This record gives sequence, structure tokens and C-alpha cells, in this order.
Amino acid sequence: MDKKDTGQQLGRKFRKGFRWVAGVIGILLLAWFLIAYLGVYERGTMSGKVVRISEKGFIFKTWEGKLNLESFGALKGVSPIAETFDFSVARRDTVTLRKLEEASLTGERVSLQYIKRFNVFFWRGNTKYFVNDVVKQTEEL
Repeated sequence: MDKKDTGQQLGRKFRKGFRWVAGVIGILLLAWFLIAYLGVYERGTMSGKVVRISEKGFIFKTWEGKLNLESFGALKGVSPIAETFDFSVARRDTVTLRKLEEASLTGERVSLQYIKRFNVFFWRGNTKYFVNDVVKQTEEL
């Protein structure tokens, strides 16, 4: 066996190993992206009055809102601005958008059911919190 054949064999093994490592790294990056994009970190409910719901963005339009938690003065040493809940709404969720707009116009107290995602993606919304349902609260006597 001469040096030329040995060098070619080493080159082929290196390229094969490099492709294998690059493939594994590619699969891991894809898995990380899918988890970050589709993964749900938390599910919950927030109650208050919808202060605003608006469409934002120049190229990537997103729906953003703010919920007043109505705990003014209940939390000592906390600014009233910190007593709001910022959220996003999926662009295709027209039913939830309609309910939020109605709640904002009427000033009714509502419960927002939301999910919290791992990451913020600018084309999807400005927050990690995505409202997926709005429930009107009934007044108790």
C-alpha cells in the first residue's frame, strides 16, 4: 500500500465523519428550533379588564394587548404599571380577537386563558404569552 492510497482513504474517512457530525448537529438544531417554536412552557388564566388590543408591525403584523389586573394598591411597593399583563394573540385566531375587541369596548371584566411559549419570535408576537380564549366574568352579589 503506498502513501497516495492511504491519503485518499483518510480523506474519505474524514469527509464521511464530517458529514455524520454535520448531520447530527443539523438534527439537534432543528429539534431545538421546533421545541422553542412549538413548545408550551405554561398554561394559565389572568383576570381583569382589557385596556387595549391593537395590530402592530410594519412588515410582520401581530396582535398585541394589555390587561389591567385591577389590583391597584393591593401590592405594596409595586408600580401600577407593573400591575398589567401584556399578551399576544395568534393572527389567525379571529374569534378570540373579536371577543377581546368587544371586552375592550365594553370594559367588562374577563378571564384570559393563555399559554406561555419558550421564546419570542418577531413574526408571531411581541410577548411569550398567547391568549387563546376569553371568558366573560359574571358579577357576584
